[in-house]
Amino acid sequence: MHHRLVLNRSLATTMAIGIALVVSSLSFPLVAGLSVVSAQEVKLVERDPTDSTVVDDVPFQLGQPSRTDRSVAIVIAQLMPRNHVSAKRLDDEISERALDLFVDSLDPLKLYFYKSDIDEFARSATIIDDMVKNGDLNLAFDIFNRFIQRVDERVAIAQQLLNSDFDFTTNEQIVIDPKNAQYAENPAEATDRWRRQIKYALLDLKDEGKEIEEAKQTLRGRYGRYARRWKKTDSEDLVEMYLTAVTMAYDPHSTYMAPGTLDDFQISMRLNLDGIGAQLREKDGNTQITRIIPGGAADKHGKLQPDDIIVKVGQGAEGPADNSDMVDIVEMPLNDVVDLIRGKAGTTVRLGVRKGGVGDMEVYRIVRARIELEESAARGEVIEHQSPDGSGTMKIGYINLPSFYLDMEKAREDTDDFRSSTRDVARILEDFKRQGVDGVVLDLSKNGGGSLTEAINLTGLFIDKGPVVQVKNSDGSVQQYSDDIAGTAWSGPLVVLTSKFSASASEILAGAIKDYRRGIIVGDPQTHGKGTVQTLMDLSQALFRNNREKFGALKVTLQQFYLPDGESTQLEGVAADLVLPSITQKMDVGESDLKYALKHDKVPQARHTLYNLVPQDLLGSLRQSSMSRIQKDDEFTDLLRRVKLYVEQKELNSVSLAEDEFMARRKELDAQKEEEEEALEAEINGEKIYRDNFYNREVLNIAADYVEGLRKQNLARKN
Repeated sequence: MHHRLVLNRSLATTMAIGIALVVSSLSFPLVAGLSVVSAQEVKLVERDPTDSTVVDDVPFQLGQPSRTDRSVAIVIAQLMPRNHVSAKRLDDEISERALDLFVDSLDPLKLYFYKSDIDEFARSATIIDDMVKNGDLNLAFDIFNRFIQRVDERVAIAQQLLNSDFDFTTNEQIVIDPKNAQYAENPAEATDRWRRQIKYALLDLKDEGKEIEEAKQTLRGRYGRYARRWKKTDSEDLVEMYLTAVTMAYDPHSTYMAPGTLDDFQISMRLNLDGIGAQLREKDGNTQITRIIPGGAADKHGKLQPDDIIVKVGQGAEGPADNSDMVDIVEMPLNDVVDLIRGKAGTTVRLGVRKGGVGDMEVYRIVRARIELEESAARGEVIEHQSPDGSGTMKIGYINLPSFYLDMEKAREDTDDFRSSTRDVARILEDFKRQGVDGVVLDLSKNGGGSLTEAINLTGLFIDKGPVVQVKNSDGSVQQYSDDIAGTAWSGPLVVLTSKFSASASEILAGAIKDYRRGIIVGDPQTHGKGTVQTLMDLSQALFRNNREKFGALKVTLQQFYLPDGESTQLEGVAADLVLPSITQKMDVGESDLKYALKHDKVPQARHTLYNLVPQDLLGSLRQSSMSRIQKDDEFTDLLRRVKLYVEQKELNSVSLAEDEFMARRKELDAQKEEEEEALEAEINGEKIYRDNFYNREVLNIAADYVEGLRKQNLARKN
């Protein structure tokens, strides 16, 4: 059974485990809370979807929206068109999108609703905008109560099916891609879908070493727990889900925070929480890693990676050999998962992880820790690198920059010792110059963003002066933000290393360096593609000009970023000049993978200097030389094979439920993951600035070729 429990806690946001969330000009991470109330047990009933009679013996019914709920809906309907960067009206298109998102938040794999339910809801698809403008939220409650009815019916079927025998020799398939799944037309189709779903889950548990009866018992508990948890949803939760569906119909980062969620968010801003240092999201009922926080416990541990799925959580370093003490978190609300993972620094949490969401579960023991600024700050190292042609060694300065940070409190006090990424990188560059480096590599491959001011100031270390980023407002006006300080900290050859995880502020710096022709971009085909700014609007202020009443908050996208040449970083990110093979570029973790993301567009170009540091003939030569080395490198050849297998598995629409074929496929996936683990072992050392592996060696090869090429054209000299 797969499901994301609350739309606002899955599609729109990630939850940070073990970090104090930082509000920046770029993004507002959100910590969502789920209120827990007693749930009334219900009798499980199945009925024909064509029967329009009300099932009288299903007692669960969520109440109706309150007067406050209606007021919140009205003010959001007014604020969104007025403040969103698109300036789009709340119209029929937004209405249709909102229904799609709301239904998908409840039933992403199309396992519960009948097609007749969806057809019935669709009759209201173009009037949601008018209803929300009038404060009418009844449709949300009607759809949710129908959903609860279907959950009860399906769970009853599942429990009955678990009492029967299953034939694991028949060669039948199960659809695993939600995009290709169809809603059941009738009870017979629904039962067959669930029979296959249960077979898949049983094979999955059997692969973990469970006997069939033990696996059935696990599923009985999981399905019963799932139904009970949905009945803990209260009116505030539901209104948050529904209005967030409306706001996310504008773009994925605009959300409504109910009062409880806003309280959690504000608490997170004040506390330095202990944990593992990872960002999670709920995806189709699973807890997925979206980012490893630099300097955190998971980063030091080294094995947990984005795209991994956590399926179990245990406390303490040791447990039974069969891991029977670990808690099954499949279908568990994300905030409950967070409570299990978070804990006191120095204690150990055991995570049952499926690498990339497939294969056998591996158990990782991670010692919780508090993230220190020193561990997530910029660090540099000078590397003596052998030139690719064997002509000698070259000094390459390597800077690992995990975020754009600024000690805002000390900066406001105007002290001389406040900490910032720009100051730290400037000191590193001065040290590099003293050591006589030939070129610099700035690693932004794991940099998810941070302070916009820092992105501008840090870019200024490499350009003389001029516009770094342009920002478009909801009224269509465009502002330029520039580096106004003359001079540079490093004027020599510069390579910026990026990946699909390089986002927001990272994209601003990389994009400016590219537009100025100041250096070359190396890595994944493009960066993350988040080119928007969000702000938090307290609805109590909007409604009554005070904070005495609690009405929650609206997080709305009010600006969009553009590079000096006028191109937006939104959706398309910053393209690499030289692309290196990687699995990360194939992961669905970019802005373009989000539903209803804002489109890429342009504004007029800002006047700026063009450096002569990226000659087209040299760029072509660098690409050819790198490609030639990659083709001859056994480790890159093996990486390309693993990437191909990853893509093949990711693009599968269905899998076989015949045990022999299922287990053979799982064995193949496990072998692939074992190879990746072996390759990762060489990289695991959180204290290292530069990790010596085949990928990074090729980055240095490119940097060395770049330095040599510029020298041959008399475009580079020692700083």
